[in-house]
Amino acid sequence: MPKNLTIIIVEKDRDRALQIVEGLKASGDHTITVIAEESGLARRIAALDPDVVLIDMANPSRDALEELALASGPMERPVAMFVDRSDGALTKAAIEAGVSAYVVNGLQQDRLTPILDAAITRFHMVSRMRTELAATRRALEERKTIDRAKGILMKARGISEDEAYALLRKAAMDQGSKLAEVAEALVNTAGLLS
Repeated sequence: MPKNLTIIIVEKDRDRALQIVEGLKASGDHTITVIAEESGLARRIAALDPDVVLIDMANPSRDALEELALASGPMERPVAMFVDRSDGALTKAAIEAGVSAYVVNGLQQDRLTPILDAAITRFHMVSRMRTELAATRRALEERKTIDRAKGILMKARGISEDEAYALLRKAAMDQGSKLAEVAEALVNTAGLLS
């Protein structure tokens, strides 16, 4: 775990919050903020823009869990959630909401650092996968658009697929644009004309 993190702890119980703070201080010189009130949580977390959010809830309901998880921005930063009891549905809801670590009966000072390490690592791994998935989807959409544009050119000019592709490439180079942009413009124009 990096030595200088900004960490928000969401905990209503003052003694438990102090126990968490003490456990975290042993692992580095972190900037730690404790939030005891759940009202306005999303706004406060967004304003502080922490590196990690740690949520401690004794017995969460599904609604409270989802609200806290979404307010803490699990898609923007690692979120570790500690609960005293849970069931399969709550665990599933937490993971689906993007919580990086969901620990049942696990709030012990000596376990805080390894659990936060795991949450941070998992968050970065999932973020990379999301980025790669988005890039793959974009590439697939671009490929579909290029194929449609080639089809339009093949039909309109009575040329082969290779010739249609060469025309698109030449147009892209002449315009200083990406091949996908030229293809999209052609598809959009053909759509207007039909």
